[in-house]
Amino acid sequence: MTFFVTILGSGAATPTLGRHCSAQSLNIFGQHILVDCGEATQIQIRAYRQRLQSFSLIVISHLHGDHVFGLPGLLSSMHLCGRKEPVQVVAPAGLKSAMEHLLEMSGTQLQFETHFTELDTDRPQVVYDGDRCKVTAFPLVHTVPTYGYIFEEKLLQPNLVPDAVERYGLTPDECRRIKAGEDLIREGVVVPRATLVLPQRKARRYAYCCDTAYTETILPYIRDVDLLCMESTFSDDRAALAEDKCHCTAAQAAQLAAKANARQLLLTHFSARYRNVEPLLAEARAHFDNVVSAVDGAVIDIPVRDHKASGQASQANLRGVAMASATPRDEQKLAQADDEVPVAEAESHVAEAEAPVADDLSR
Repeated sequence: MTFFVTILGSGAATPTLGRHCSAQSLNIFGQHILVDCGEATQIQIRAYRQRLQSFSLIVISHLHGDHVFGLPGLLSSMHLCGRKEPVQVVAPAGLKSAMEHLLEMSGTQLQFETHFTELDTDRPQVVYDGDRCKVTAFPLVHTVPTYGYIFEEKLLQPNLVPDAVERYGLTPDECRRIKAGEDLIREGVVVPRATLVLPQRKARRYAYCCDTAYTETILPYIRDVDLLCMESTFSDDRAALAEDKCHCTAAQAAQLAAKANARQLLLTHFSARYRNVEPLLAEARAHFDNVVSAVDGAVIDIPVRDHKASGQASQANLRGVAMASATPRDEQKLAQADDEVPVAEAESHVAEAEAPVADDLSR
């Protein structure tokens, strides 16, 4: 039943002390997926009580640095920590050759296999189909080839109706086949599977759209999702800049959520000029009620739909910021490969006042 998102980075092109570059961690029934990998993502993974080695699937939206510059370091640290299991990386075309060049240039020979699935299509494409989830990529509109992703849980097989076994004299093999999706045939008559199994709930779906201009071409892909994560780089007063840079405003993100009939909207990818994003939330809520803003370290549950709560704009699934871990599991191994920054020095930097960045162009 587990399905939640941890925000590792919620900022745009320029990282700040409060917002790192784009990265999220998904946990779907215990399978960990990394979504984008901006600068210092591996630090955020360790800070928010997660393990570098838990990720077997990494998906990248596009090749702008604030979404991918953290990947070489992450893979290198996985190697230094003794990883042997393969990693699958899904990304627009070009990342494989870039990574191979960087690793060769740095003399890094990974001791695990890295399988790249490179995207070069204007149609939706299933990029991963496993036991616990399915991942589908679809095109967005940005200044470079960019893809959004739909993460859909795989439901457990349904139970048979209470009297099905006795009524039809089902064998164990027939029970397995019916649960797997087959109809039953008795004396040449087809008994529909739908009459033999109990109804199933709808599979939960999470949509990640970052970066993109406002475009209604994505509506067929994100319709009725449980949680829609949309970039919201700018406020309404910078709509012209958003259009020029192929980004969305918070209000535009909310308009798409409303048209898609999304259950909840998660705003992210805030320009560094916004130290306080409450005004952007207010602009979004003028078009869509159920909106939350991403905060580094926040954990957002995607709950099973409850018909009793249908239509309610509840924000109870936002757990708040995860506690930073004082002793990450990989810390000891990494310390053997590199010197650590003294704690007192790190704390002094964090304590410095942070001024908003007025000239963040956010690509």
